[in-house]
Amino acid sequence: MHWASRIEKELDKVLPQVTGAQQMRSIYNEKRSQFDVKRNSPKELVERVARDIAKLLNSKRKALERLAREAEQIQTEHPWQDSIKSDDGDDENLLDNPYSLPLEFVHDPNFKNKVNYSYTAVQIPTDIYKGSPTILNELNWTQALERVFIDNSREDPSLRWQVFGSATGKTYFCFCVFCRYIQGASSPKDMVIIVDVSGSVSGLTLKLMKTSVIEMLDTLSDDDYVNVAQFNEKADAVVSCFKTLVQANVKNKKIFKEKVMHMQAKGTTDYKSGFKFAFEQLLNSTAPRANCNKMIMMFTDGGEDRAQDIFEMYNWPNKTVRVFTFSVGQHNYDVTPLQWIACANKGYYFEIPSIGAIRINTQEYLDVLGRPMVLAGNRAKQVQWTNVYQDALGLGLVITGTMPVFNLTVDGDSKNQLILGVMGVDIALSEIKQLTPRYKLGANGYTFAIDPNGYVLLHPNLQPKPVTLDFLDAELVDSSKEEIRRQMIDGRPGQKKIKTLVKSVDKCISVVPLFCSLGLVLPTYSESHIRANLTDQIQQVQFSHFELISLYKITCVLLREYCKELELTSNNTEFLLNFIALMEKVTPDSKQCDNFLLHNLILDTGIIRQLVEKVWKNRDLNTYGFLAVFAATDGGITRIFPNKAAETWEEDPEPFNASYYRRSLDNKGYIFRAPYRNLNSLLQDQENDTIGILVSTAVEITVGSRTIKPAVVGVKMDLEAWTAKFKILASNHTDNTRQGSQMCGPTTGCEMDCEAHEDLLCYLIDDGGFLIMSNQINDINKIGMFFSDVDPALMYALYNNSFYLRKQSFDFQSVCEPVPSSNTGAAPRGVFVPTIADLLNVAWWTSAAHPAQFYILCVYLCVDEVEADSMDSRETSCVTVQTQFYFGNISSSYSIVQDCDNCSRIFVFLRLIHAKRLNNTNLLFVVAEKLPCNTCDIEKLSQDEQEDPCMDLPPPRYRKGPSTCFDYNIAENTTDCGRGYSFRPSIYTLLLLQLPLLSLVSHPHILPFSL
Repeated sequence: MHWASRIEKELDKVLPQVTGAQQMRSIYNEKRSQFDVKRNSPKELVERVARDIAKLLNSKRKALERLAREAEQIQTEHPWQDSIKSDDGDDENLLDNPYSLPLEFVHDPNFKNKVNYSYTAVQIPTDIYKGSPTILNELNWTQALERVFIDNSREDPSLRWQVFGSATGKTYFCFCVFCRYIQGASSPKDMVIIVDVSGSVSGLTLKLMKTSVIEMLDTLSDDDYVNVAQFNEKADAVVSCFKTLVQANVKNKKIFKEKVMHMQAKGTTDYKSGFKFAFEQLLNSTAPRANCNKMIMMFTDGGEDRAQDIFEMYNWPNKTVRVFTFSVGQHNYDVTPLQWIACANKGYYFEIPSIGAIRINTQEYLDVLGRPMVLAGNRAKQVQWTNVYQDALGLGLVITGTMPVFNLTVDGDSKNQLILGVMGVDIALSEIKQLTPRYKLGANGYTFAIDPNGYVLLHPNLQPKPVTLDFLDAELVDSSKEEIRRQMIDGRPGQKKIKTLVKSVDKCISVVPLFCSLGLVLPTYSESHIRANLTDQIQQVQFSHFELISLYKITCVLLREYCKELELTSNNTEFLLNFIALMEKVTPDSKQCDNFLLHNLILDTGIIRQLVEKVWKNRDLNTYGFLAVFAATDGGITRIFPNKAAETWEEDPEPFNASYYRRSLDNKGYIFRAPYRNLNSLLQDQENDTIGILVSTAVEITVGSRTIKPAVVGVKMDLEAWTAKFKILASNHTDNTRQGSQMCGPTTGCEMDCEAHEDLLCYLIDDGGFLIMSNQINDINKIGMFFSDVDPALMYALYNNSFYLRKQSFDFQSVCEPVPSSNTGAAPRGVFVPTIADLLNVAWWTSAAHPAQFYILCVYLCVDEVEADSMDSRETSCVTVQTQFYFGNISSSYSIVQDCDNCSRIFVFLRLIHAKRLNNTNLLFVVAEKLPCNTCDIEKLSQDEQEDPCMDLPPPRYRKGPSTCFDYNIAENTTDCGRGYSFRPSIYTLLLLQLPLLSLVSHPHILPFSL
């Protein structure tokens, strides 16, 4: 296919000439004295970041310890008052009137909100009577916590929200209203929930049970394991594919909740079947589990059976499994058997007569599990860190550290075994993010961290959604990454080079939360970085006021925090004006500025200014068919020329976030990308829009033995102009004799012409399978669409002949509701085209300052809540299948004959297809005959995300739970096991009631009545 060679030669001649890639290399060489090339050591970088984060976490740990210590001391000294009442003698006091105190609020940048520093806030759930002596006593003694909150903030001004969550349900805050009690109240749990679905359970009782089970599931975290079964005469798992306990992560709990809502009542009650199922689940040593607290939660409306033989067989005499029983609904059944079952197995008996009693009674079992922790004393005083979650009050992504608070008072001669509550402090991820060397790692280098469950606490693909994401789901899975994950969970430091497919998102969200094991990924071209050395040049007005003013309209300066006093704004022009104003006050060497970022910014500004003067201003872009030329650098500059083109620039101004920038670094040659469109885009009027094809390439320079890619240059093609040029290049226009129009078949051997033959389809398709250019007039609005939506049969032929390969993965962060598609950006359609990256230098390290035994728990309010009335009333997270296409190993010209046997009922059509990869680009040139009909019976390939509700569950992945467990203490007093609130008349009362009845029996009377 000599047409392909002609296209290659034209691109190789025009693109370097206009972009100035070679000239930019020369400019870097000319300025060699103004910068050094520093090597990145992955091991040293990880160790330094680990030390800095450990130092930060240690300061928060000290704040937690002060809070817990002071709370325990204050509560011990507080005299309990049984007859306490509200100050004004009734319940309508200040608790009911939040506007009684005139409070002043001031904006605090730490909180990104207006706050008051003098008062704390108290939240009491609506299902708790706030006038009770317990609540009023707690209000009295916790009032002294205000002083501790304020002292903590003065000692560490970076502290955000501080909170005390009481075991009674009251939450005491400094600046915040948020419940975190569940996080630190117990050690990890293995739980089996069994639900009575016999015929007597119906109507309101069944609804209460379903809601109660859902609330119970929400008390579990990623460290816990659970299964749910329904029973009548026999017991069955509500999720048939969950044969054993499964991890209580968001995904599994969501599956449980959906199945629980479809439970139906029928049959008769047999407690033994439910308990036998539960014990066999808990005692199955071959399945993954938490290996700490073991418990059974039974929800029923009542029954006479005590199932004593089951307990004798499985649980006595050691009683390693606690049994909690819940009497649900309003009924007259004898609950004595349920009380006995709980008390005989170190559990607790609860009653749930109405929906208002569900929340309290499904959480109070944590007090029982907390007994061994309280009795263990300081050994159980461990900080537990949550997963990443979105703060409800505007802090963005945060993590929370929690610590239990124990009741140290003495109950008679025995030690108190009650947990008072949980202290918590928040850490904004922006604070941790500042500790990572992001801009030294390049656009595609990143830090990541995973917890002992294998969930990412830091990864570019982690989205700010309430879902846990496994490391192997954030990446494209292969054996090397599985081994890295295992080594990091085990806390084994190491370093490894791998070659892998890259899974990236269009807009990278880089977050750096708390780590258990911290890792670093470096492509080979990022193993070194530029550090500007401009001390002399700064004294020579290198960065003058005039130069800044002349650049701000046509330059996108990355919104990085160059200086502490620099006011950040999302408006680029406003940001530049703020930057100019600050530079008039301080020098770039000021201690309040980041010298690395600022000096590199100055260096890159000078380099790009020379590129504009030497190359771009001397090119007539219209002659070449270009709308704009641009350059972006690691230092944070994005320059678009001419000025008018900058006004309509839609790419991310942050080079490290721009997909064209990241893709160009990972690939050799020129990367083409069209504005992304899908089938819905065809409904929009785009005739008046000038479509531009973005073409970019990395600028590679070598300094000594080190090769780096400090910049990307490119052009924006005028689609209409280059389509005309494409048809000429893929034709016989330059031949002395033109061939007449003819249909070419497998045996004719004639040369096809993309300009003259309307029945010939000529395409340029990128490496992700998206249409870049076409000779068909009707395809102008299809540019940027996945090619299977343009020509399904042709795309299938290319895939079937290995021009394209595909990789499917699961997206656990999807939202199951259609959202408007963006008509900006392009190739990264949610996930951009995967590439074979250069060798990645991956290093990981576990900080000795934070031993692996601390627990990572999920924030309770992060979990998707499910309403009992409707499972479909609002957006929910879901699992979707992502399909990514990429080039196979075929690089030479190749001819295909496609057999479309149902294209016509009369004959079988053989379609001739020619395809060739264009050298030094990410393009595939395809020429094919049109089908004589519109459809062909082949598989239509899809790149869009598709929900997969029936996804096969992956096998349990390796994890490492906490090394310490507090589930048993010989001193535990189990006599407090719940007695219920039902009316239980004494024998004397029953005898008195019987006397009138006996009198009626011994002296019968005929009662008068009338009809």
